[in-house]
Amino acid sequence: MAGRPREFDRAEALRRARDLFWTRGYESTSMADLVSATGVASASLYAAFGSKEDLFREAVGLYEAGEGGFADRALAEEPTVHRALERLLREAATLYTRPGRPRGCMVVVSATTCTPENDAVRRWLAGERRARTASIVARLRRAVADGELAQGSDAQALGDHFAVVLHGFALQARDGVSRARLLATIPAALRALGARSLT
Repeated sequence: MAGRPREFDRAEALRRARDLFWTRGYESTSMADLVSATGVASASLYAAFGSKEDLFREAVGLYEAGEGGFADRALAEEPTVHRALERLLREAATLYTRPGRPRGCMVVVSATTCTPENDAVRRWLAGERRARTASIVARLRRAVADGELAQGSDAQALGDHFAVVLHGFALQARDGVSRARLLATIPAALRALGARSLT
């Protein structure tokens, strides 16, 4: 009688897969790499998660529910738009530059370009990034409606500005730019909000 497959910790395997995808990107990570990183046989990985793409999508979900959820928390929890966006950028700079951890944002750096067979992954991540921009724009529109920002402020343009800064942080961190340098750019980025938002 054949032995039963060895049990494994699914949550731990997912965490390790997340870190590997975050570090190496989607296309550069093979199933052999995932087997090595997780210590789980490929047949068991397929049985637990489905395809490599399914595993990647679940790994991104884990990232967004945990460390990568900092942006949603900042936008929801801070009482003013200025404080929300300052916290968002500060926490991005901190997360993206932690020693001994993958650098940058998993959603930004994992798959900006893909071969045609993996284009669905690229398009899905692009949608995730567009959703982040939309959440920033929504917070800015609320600030305009509440009188926190001057009437006539262009929430879309401001939201695009902060999304560019946020996603730029991810790439700069990936390239080795220090946390101190990223943090030093935040005051200039926030000046786009105007003096009214500082009160």
